[in-house]
Amino acid sequence: MSTKPQFGADIETHHTRFDVDRYEDIYVVGDVHGSLDALKRLISRLELNNDDLVIFVGDLVRKGPDSPGVVDFVRADPCLVSVRGNNEQKILRGDKDPDWLREGDREYFESLPIAISFDTVLVVHGGVDPERSLEDHATDELLTMRSPHGDGYDGPFWYDDYDGPHRVFFGHTVHDRPVEREHAVGLDTGCVYGGELTAYDYRNDEFRTVASKTHQDRASSKVVDPA
Repeated sequence: MSTKPQFGADIETHHTRFDVDRYEDIYVVGDVHGSLDALKRLISRLELNNDDLVIFVGDLVRKGPDSPGVVDFVRADPCLVSVRGNNEQKILRGDKDPDWLREGDREYFESLPIAISFDTVLVVHGGVDPERSLEDHATDELLTMRSPHGDGYDGPFWYDDYDGPHRVFFGHTVHDRPVEREHAVGLDTGCVYGGELTAYDYRNDEFRTVASKTHQDRASSKVVDPA
């Protein structure tokens, strides 16, 4: 039986699959949140070539100083792709209408898939419910999942109970260092809050990070220790 990720019909139309054998290396990058300087430094450190692929976990925008610059940077390079985060979704729903939004930005956010996968690896912004199959998930759950029983930072977090079959890369929940479990890798290390911007190097099984400036304050109760 294949363990490649498969969703229900509504989400499967927003699920992009990549052939892992086409790429020399694949990197998955955490929430950028408009932090263009950190993004440029991280991409420079990765020393990409045309046979590499970089997948962002969403939340390219909002909170940081240069959301338009981040959008332009990612869109300009075909090696850079992203899933949709809850902050892109807020703009699409009209919950947020930032003054930096330009013609074409909404269309770009709408084009972002809810999920990206390669082989048995799945990339979503928030996470998955360990008690249900992928086919039973709704879009908002994949974008905002922290706990199957709530949305706060009190836990338990979904990845504490998730045992596969897929390896899920995610952002959304801010951690003081990357989450590394057998079946879950969390990459939001608080870039916009003065933490780090983190990438996972798939071929070499290692994290790459760059420090970032503080663009927004965050309560310590909303930064998780993944130990």
